[in-house]
Amino acid sequence: MTLAHEFVGQGRHAVFVHGFTQTRQSWKTLLPHLCTPLQSQLIDAPGHGLSHNGKRSLWEAGTDIIDTMQPGILIGYSMGARMSLHAALLHPAKVEALVLISSTAGIIDNQEREQRKRDDDDLAHHICEVGLDTFLTEWLDKPMFATLTHNDTETQDRMRNTPEGIADSLRFAGTGTQTPLWSRLNELTMPVLLIAGELDKKFVQIAEEMKTHIPSSTLCVMAEAGHCVHLEKPQEVASAIDQWLFTH
Repeated sequence: MTLAHEFVGQGRHAVFVHGFTQTRQSWKTLLPHLCTPLQSQLIDAPGHGLSHNGKRSLWEAGTDIIDTMQPGILIGYSMGARMSLHAALLHPAKVEALVLISSTAGIIDNQEREQRKRDDDDLAHHICEVGLDTFLTEWLDKPMFATLTHNDTETQDRMRNTPEGIADSLRFAGTGTQTPLWSRLNELTMPVLLIAGELDKKFVQIAEEMKTHIPSSTLCVMAEAGHCVHLEKPQEVASAIDQWLFTH
């Protein structure tokens, strides 16, 4: 299906896919800091913003991204990075370059992955039970977002979602549903930029491991930043993307 989207700017085509509970509007913190001329296509991921159908697996979400985008650069954060990874594996000819921010290739251990799936299903039920306002307060209170400064604009943007949409996104495309893709990372022949925040040690370790599997990959670890690195350090992340695009 075609996902809700908008275009910003002119230049080389680049597609941006946000993280869980966000919408396409979240990228507008980063975009002003990019010096590379880009026609930025901001996508609402399944179950978020105006893409109301959250009952899409990661492979289906990857297909949706491919169906929505023009050939170009694909940039994803967290959940959006996992969806973008699936898109790049599905249709590498359409993804000229790939940027994965706070990403993972999946949980390898079967029991750990099954437990994560149960936890995600429980959380989805909890979202529908307590409502979006209460859930977002709980979600943004998690340690992984401790270094993120929450402003009213971003909070109101997340409130544009629905409990049903993001709950379905968890059930159908949560990390627990992700088949491990580590053995397929060597299929990514396009240039790949991996970005993680220094304080987000789990995802730094994952990014370091992913780099060893992806042939043409670059790793950038941002100092004094956590999981939501592109919102915490937009100028620094934009500079890293600009420099990487210039060299590739």
